[in-house]
Amino acid sequence: MRNFEHTISFIRETYKSKDFIPLHEPRFRGNEKKYLLDTIDSTFVSSVGAYVDRFEEMMQQITGTKKAVAVVNGTSALQVALRLAGVKQGDEVITQALTFIATANAIAYNGAIPVFVDVDIDTMGLSPRALDRFLEEYGDPREDGCYNKQTGRKIAACLPMHTFGFPVHLDELLGVCDKWKIPIVEDAAESLGSTYKGKVTGAFGHLGIFSFNGNKTVTCGGGGAIVTNDISLGELGKYLTTTAKKPHPYEFFHDELGYNFRMPNLNAALACAQLEQLEGFIAAKRALAEDYKSFFATENIKFRTELENTKANYWLMCVELESKEEREAFLRATNDQKVMTRPIWQLMFRLPMYGNCQRDEQKNAIFLEERIVNIPSSVI
Repeated sequence: MRNFEHTISFIRETYKSKDFIPLHEPRFRGNEKKYLLDTIDSTFVSSVGAYVDRFEEMMQQITGTKKAVAVVNGTSALQVALRLAGVKQGDEVITQALTFIATANAIAYNGAIPVFVDVDIDTMGLSPRALDRFLEEYGDPREDGCYNKQTGRKIAACLPMHTFGFPVHLDELLGVCDKWKIPIVEDAAESLGSTYKGKVTGAFGHLGIFSFNGNKTVTCGGGGAIVTNDISLGELGKYLTTTAKKPHPYEFFHDELGYNFRMPNLNAALACAQLEQLEGFIAAKRALAEDYKSFFATENIKFRTELENTKANYWLMCVELESKEEREAFLRATNDQKVMTRPIWQLMFRLPMYGNCQRDEQKNAIFLEERIVNIPSSVI
């Protein structure tokens, strides 16, 4: 079995640390403290405040979309975006099994059922070819949308996830979904700042979502955003996530089932300061990716890089080992030496909640599950 001491030494030298090296930790080098103190001084620390508005405006500018909605986390953003796309109880949503649990959970929160279609090896995201094959076999196009021949349920949305910040094959995926009249909701939780043919991820689908969790490229501790070019849909999203309360000087009247998914102004202040540094963060991470690429080439270990016509934010960088056994050896060697690495997520259909969901062969997802490991990816 291969010895990974050289890899561990390289990572320690890169981060100039003999202590524990985390997988991804935030960097607060800008106006974070200034904006937080400003928020405290204003006393508007909860769900209303100038920084919430500013955050939404910044997200519109960054993504080139017409409406952004600040919410409490990425999972909430997914849940509401699916509802806005028309997903109802008893519907199905096609997604990938190779993803973080939030993707599948957000579908279930709407009373819908995930259907798992395979990923591509090169992007680690939902495969347009696998989706087309699945729909050719099971798709039943009707006037009001696409239905599943096997289950009789409506396929109300397609939910691709840009794994670790690497964009999926968006042109092909959009083509397949257009053909079958299935709206796309982009799970861009991990890909803030990544681009596909010059356009940012999250801005291609009917709606897109982002996460600002503590381990993301840009963080505000917790937080999320929904973006869309459909202004009326975005305004509905804002209404639903702020408890669906009708505007009134003092009366409380709510005319439909809404959510208390409001991002606090305190978090929004932190997010604004972080978004100001987004370009610098991505440049630093891309420089780190180049260093890793050069190093792992000498080690004969495959380091995952962006594809042609894409620009990845390299949120979490990863290597592809030759087998599950080598993956386990790599994980043990690094973590035993306090260099944090982790395997890719267990596939969703292996979890008890989603074990009975319809899926295709999942050949590529299983291949990647057995070989991919994330390595330290913090901005240096």
